[in-house]
Amino acid sequence: MLIAEDLLLLVFDDEEGKPLAGVNNLEYSLAGALLIELAMLGRVDVTDESDDGKQGRLVLRDSSPTGNEALDIALETIAKVEGRKPKDAVSPLSDGGKLSGRLLAGLADRGVLRREQGKVLKLFPVTRWPAEDSRHEEATRAELERVLVHGAEPAERTGALISLLAGMGVTKRIVEGPDQKLIESRAKEIAEGNWASEAMRKAVEQVTAAVMIAVFVPAIVTTTTAT
Repeated sequence: MLIAEDLLLLVFDDEEGKPLAGVNNLEYSLAGALLIELAMLGRVDVTDESDDGKQGRLVLRDSSPTGNEALDIALETIAKVEGRKPKDAVSPLSDGGKLSGRLLAGLADRGVLRREQGKVLKLFPVTRWPAEDSRHEEATRAELERVLVHGAEPAERTGALISLLAGMGVTKRIVEGPDQKLIESRAKEIAEGNWASEAMRKAVEQVTAAVMIAVFVPAIVTTTTAT
């Protein structure tokens, strides 16, 4: 299961088959998850002081097929923005808002979700994606609880997932516990911690910052225009 797929399963309502309220700019977060996944696989890297040229730039280490369609498409996209900052890859990777649909369809094909066609107001077609097999999602939630509620150290993938959830500001919607403020504080601590290399952590920071900008800039423009 990809980190991006874990993210989708967590932020989609299992019964309603649509994103939870308050989930903003999901496409960019999924794009960031693909970038982080490729970095963890050693396919993509972020330059540091040991590399020639500017630091904090994307470099493609291995462009050979991964065997996963979503990751292979992402590799082709990153090849076009190589040498730029990680945040500059987020928009191209989101594929104009089509990324979530591809990932959801893949999860449905594997029997994790169920594809349901319907209409809003009996006019507008809509696709819902309720849960079909929740075993993987339940295991992921249990791991998040182990780390965020009980204080266990996260594995690299779990650290990446928590960092993305924290960047989206939805941690408290995903993990419940007796002290929600403590959970959010723990998530922030992990996002800023040493679960990954310094270069990887900075890449995650750039990705989450790009998501925040994508959420808030349109809102600011809309507010300014309205006034």
